[in-house]
Amino acid sequence: MRRPGHDGPAGGSILHPSLPRFFAFLLALALLLQAAWSHAASSATTQNARAELLVHAPKGIRPGEDVWLGLRLQHAPGWHTYWSNAGDSGLPTTLAWTLPPGFAAGEIAWPTPKQLPLGPLMNYGYEGDLLLPVRLTVPAGYQGGTVPVKLRADWLICEEACIPEFAELDIELAPGPATAHAALFEGARAAAPRPVPGLDAAARIEGNNLVLEASGLPPAYRDGPLQLFPELGGVIEPAAPLSQQWEGSKLVLRAPLAAQRSESPASMHAVITVGHQSPGIRVGFDIAGAWPQAGTAAAGPAAAAQPAAAPASPAAPAQAPRPWLAVLAFAFLGGAILNLMPCVFPVLSLKVLGFAQHGGERRRIVAGGFAYSAGVIASFLLLAALLLLLRASGEQLGWGFQLQSPLFVAALAILFALIGFNLAGLFEFRHLLPDRIVNARARNPVADDFLTGVLAVAVASPCTAPFMGAALGAALAQPAPQALSVFAALGAGMAAPYLAASLFPGLARLLPRPGAWMVRFKTFMAFPMFATVVWLLWVLGQQAGADAVAAVLGLLVAGAFGAWVLGLPARSRPGRWIGIGVAGLAIAATAAWSWPALRHQPATVAGAPAADDSWQAWSPQAMAAARQEGRPVFVDFTAAWCVTCQYNKRTTLADPALLQDFKARNVLLLRADWTRRDETITGALKELGRSGVPVYALYPNGGEAPKLLSELPTVDEVRQALAGL
Repeated sequence: MRRPGHDGPAGGSILHPSLPRFFAFLLALALLLQAAWSHAASSATTQNARAELLVHAPKGIRPGEDVWLGLRLQHAPGWHTYWSNAGDSGLPTTLAWTLPPGFAAGEIAWPTPKQLPLGPLMNYGYEGDLLLPVRLTVPAGYQGGTVPVKLRADWLICEEACIPEFAELDIELAPGPATAHAALFEGARAAAPRPVPGLDAAARIEGNNLVLEASGLPPAYRDGPLQLFPELGGVIEPAAPLSQQWEGSKLVLRAPLAAQRSESPASMHAVITVGHQSPGIRVGFDIAGAWPQAGTAAAGPAAAAQPAAAPASPAAPAQAPRPWLAVLAFAFLGGAILNLMPCVFPVLSLKVLGFAQHGGERRRIVAGGFAYSAGVIASFLLLAALLLLLRASGEQLGWGFQLQSPLFVAALAILFALIGFNLAGLFEFRHLLPDRIVNARARNPVADDFLTGVLAVAVASPCTAPFMGAALGAALAQPAPQALSVFAALGAGMAAPYLAASLFPGLARLLPRPGAWMVRFKTFMAFPMFATVVWLLWVLGQQAGADAVAAVLGLLVAGAFGAWVLGLPARSRPGRWIGIGVAGLAIAATAAWSWPALRHQPATVAGAPAADDSWQAWSPQAMAAARQEGRPVFVDFTAAWCVTCQYNKRTTLADPALLQDFKARNVLLLRADWTRRDETITGALKELGRSGVPVYALYPNGGEAPKLLSELPTVDEVRQALAGL
């Protein structure tokens, strides 16, 4: 006798056919929403700053006139960003606008910077609360209505270490006046360098100095030490002291040329300030005299203290090409090994259980095997083709990019939770859906197997890097036909065990015969699903914070309640509609509560905080600074959704004796967290010939090429690499 509410071994399905179809819908919805995910707010909070897109339009939006937009950056205490000329190191903030046709955004109206000394270096930038205003020109043909504005802002934020951050913001400009942030825009306007009427300036080259003479400066500029901020970098030495003297009303400044000068301009603009006062004075001047050969300026005391330019990170040494058939064979083997990964096993367990359920239906099993294999191979090809297309368009993406999307991770968590609820007997999909949908299985039974293959690839593809890191990196650099052949072989290897079991009855007969054990096993399989949900929620927490995790958990509770209510037997049609109303109200109310947390996500930060004091967040600047000092660097390229990465992090890379070896050799330990999309880390992986994580790279001191370790390194392997330093 079958227990009520459970599918027994004699009938029904282990996993309802509509669930894979539901996954396909959920996946499509996640991908659609992801396109607008980063643009869903006018503000974003990163690890070290809060970014906000503001508007100032006192007269409203009028045809042919200008309004002001502004990026507001509120720096964490002790952190700073950079001016248009960053000085000795750093990068200026950049803004990329998406505007309606006819609208045009100007350049940043930079406020007067301040000097930011760091050891022997001198940088130019900002701390505290900063507004970077930009003039927006309204076309003469504007006919009213809201104006959608999107902004991608990138900045380098530094304390002692530097972290590249970005935010993707949007705002809708209403036609009427907007003056809520008038004080901020007025403050930025007042801080902008200003021209002085009657100011006359000229410059000349004398030896290895730029000599600037200026007449007509305000009297206050005689009362304190002056600072010179050239708008063009690479000309003068930022950290070198200025020689300042007055000849009557004429100022004479001598600025040493940069030891590694890269420019020889005929004219320049600069900002002059007295002390740290703002605003400064903007002055333009022609430059007379012959420039010394670039890069040969004599090094004065300041230049001697200036470290040499950071050596470019060398690419990984080229490996001898392998025959393409051997590459395909290794891809096939790597795909077969994927079936043992813990993130894949729950899905495959359901398919193996299907063998037992359909033990005597050979045609059904064989058709299902081919359909599942087709779903796996097609999904690998689709992901690879999408990655190749996006890379060709200039996007910086790597293998496993889908799990860098918080929306995709949340969708998978909800899907696996629903599977778990179904297996545990909380509800049956056949009680929730119309009969015409439930009966569709009889007309097209293999569609479920195909979509289950899609589901398996969605959670398995990031796990390929431990076995296929070098091969996938090389494949993605090949022409499209060769690259896609590798991924087809990878999918064929993953599907091979299941296809073999469906084609050869002897393998299927190794499974127990159908019986009452299947009901208990079905319930037991709910727990691996729930374990997968825990892992996905942990990944989501790493990407988007605790509020997003709470939002998804709330949706799961509401969804489970709604499924339970809809699964209750209704004695009348009104009762059925009451159940639908109660379930819909619960889900809608929870979604409304959850949406703010899911909508306002922190922007991607390059280099997540280190797990312990031994490790620091990775950045190109931190690595370059260490190598300039002659210090070796070990980089752990990792991600929260990479199971192998987490295993290595808690075993080999946490070994106390190995950490002591690192310390004894003065190796800087950096951790590059790729949990969310990060173009800087993607570029670094590409330089190493890799497209996914984990990757472990040891950079010797000096300019030697990095040494790449295996994806599953042992303590002895790492020690052998250290012995070569």
